[in-house]
Amino acid sequence: MSRLPTPITVSRPPDNRRALRRRRAGEATMAWSFVSPAVLIILGLSVVPIIWSLLLSFQADDLVTPSRWVGLDNYRALAQDPHFSQALRNTLLYTALYVPASMVIGLALALALNRRIRFVGLYRTLFFVPFVVSATAQGVLFSFILDPEFGAANAVLHHFGIPSQGFLTDPSQALPVLVAVSLWSGTGFCLVIYLAALQDVPVSLIEAARLDGADRRRLLRHVTLPALRPVTVFLLLWQTIQSLQTFDLVYVTTKGGPLGSTTVIVYFIWEQAFKNATAGYGAASAYVLAVALGVIGLIFQVTRRRLLGASA
Repeated sequence: MSRLPTPITVSRPPDNRRALRRRRAGEATMAWSFVSPAVLIILGLSVVPIIWSLLLSFQADDLVTPSRWVGLDNYRALAQDPHFSQALRNTLLYTALYVPASMVIGLALALALNRRIRFVGLYRTLFFVPFVVSATAQGVLFSFILDPEFGAANAVLHHFGIPSQGFLTDPSQALPVLVAVSLWSGTGFCLVIYLAALQDVPVSLIEAARLDGADRRRLLRHVTLPALRPVTVFLLLWQTIQSLQTFDLVYVTTKGGPLGSTTVIVYFIWEQAFKNATAGYGAASAYVLAVALGVIGLIFQVTRRRLLGASA
């Protein structure tokens, strides 16, 4: 009797898509296990305080008793507060003096140091070193130098027969002196950025302009400065934001004085929130500054895109 043939069974191949999904799920779980501590820190130190301060700006809070909801009263009070208006004027004046001066001086130094001269590396380092010095250290240093009675600045002025100056104790001089101190440190950053941008200017373009008879002035105006436009827009935005957020130098040197002549917006926020114990009022002024910075950043972003589009 003939035997029946044994049936042939074909094993079903494994579901590759299901295995791929499992592997991706395992990789995602492993990735989140590494990233989650950083995410929690960011949420706890950035996102949550931002939301909490926004809610606080609509409340009256003295950091001791329970807060109460006041709506837009804090913002209405800011519009009528002469001290806030003074802080706003001081901040705008500080920005108007510091930003253009730092960029012009930085560009001039970059043009001077973009040459093959002896010890050029040493000169670049010396101009950049003040930038890495903290604002607190700068404030302490210049508080001693500019002391009206025992400072080295008035000693030098006496040597040349110039009467003593009040510097940081004179309401008419305090803010310009702070601008000068900021220039001592902030110009180095502009110098480095401009110097790097100058070294990226095409040499062939410069040589072609020289063959056409362009002198140094025309070369700077028609070749160098147009090539530096994107960097200039970046520095203008960066320096503006930095100047609007000035606090450390004011806190260490003048504490907003004399007579409120150096009270800038960030110092005003700190003073209202922690010194006067009006946290809701300080949070409202902080959000006014945040909105202003956002608008400025948006304007510069649009300007940058237009410049890049025009250059392209």
